[in-house]
Amino acid sequence: MELIFVFGIIVVIIIVLCVFFTFVPVGLWISAMASGVHVSIMTLIGMRIRRIVPSRLIFPMIKATKAGIDVTINKLEAHYLAGGNVDRVINALIAAQRADISLEFERAAAIDLAGRDVLTAVQMSVNPKVIETPVVAAIAKDGIELRAKARVTVRANIDRLVGGAGEDTIIARVGEGIVTTVGSAETHKAVLENPDLISRTVLSKGLDAGTAFEILSIDIADVDVGRNVGAQLQTDQAEADKRIAQAKAEERRAMAVAKEQEMIAAVQEMRAKVVEAEAEVPKAMASALKEGKLGVMDYYNMQNVIADTQMRDSIAKSEKTTE
Repeated sequence: MELIFVFGIIVVIIIVLCVFFTFVPVGLWISAMASGVHVSIMTLIGMRIRRIVPSRLIFPMIKATKAGIDVTINKLEAHYLAGGNVDRVINALIAAQRADISLEFERAAAIDLAGRDVLTAVQMSVNPKVIETPVVAAIAKDGIELRAKARVTVRANIDRLVGGAGEDTIIARVGEGIVTTVGSAETHKAVLENPDLISRTVLSKGLDAGTAFEILSIDIADVDVGRNVGAQLQTDQAEADKRIAQAKAEERRAMAVAKEQEMIAAVQEMRAKVVEAEAEVPKAMASALKEGKLGVMDYYNMQNVIADTQMRDSIAKSEKTTE
């Protein structure tokens, strides 16, 4: 029984020790103390209680201490609880210190919490980045289209990283400057002969205002001649004028046809009236004969005149046909 009791005690002790060493990072505490980072066991236990992985704070703290950066464990813990990347912030502070760039922990933490990569920003401050714009089409005053591409060399501005505009704003402003410069040129040849005119004009506009970058230079990588937009516009205008003229001519033709139809209708109406009147002639003649107002000889004379007139008309028509 005594052996079983002793064995049970040993098992309980082993379980307690396993739970203790699992919950309390003794090895991490020893590494921190050996590296000159003074942190107590209770602080590490408190991190566990607050559901903080102690290694994510202790290892960056060790790096900061070795680099001579003054930062406290409370600041690291507060930044971690705020959702920041502690390791990236410490790496950025070390890089800034090596590059002799003034950067405080509060500023680096604010940049990191703003969603920007503070380490990349520090690296870009030391090694400027080249941003290549897409092809920008612009039209000179002579109507010739030019297609230009620029390379913008920028350096990160640490002081404006929080609240400053990004690369898309730089690209948009440079594109606008290219369009304005080419559009104000009298001829496209002037731009082709001096492409640095675009660089000087765009650079003088202060396009980096309100952005997280400082523009160092703007270089025109390529300028190509595009379409003759002026000639195309003139051609389109001429085609439009032609269609308008055709429409007006069609309108006049329709009006002429309508007038002709009206005249034909009027002539037909007149002919109908003549035929109607001619139909009344025999009745009038018969009435005149009955009443004695027209003699038989007068009737025959009138018939002779009509026959003579018809003969003359037929002779005249035959002569015109012969000619």
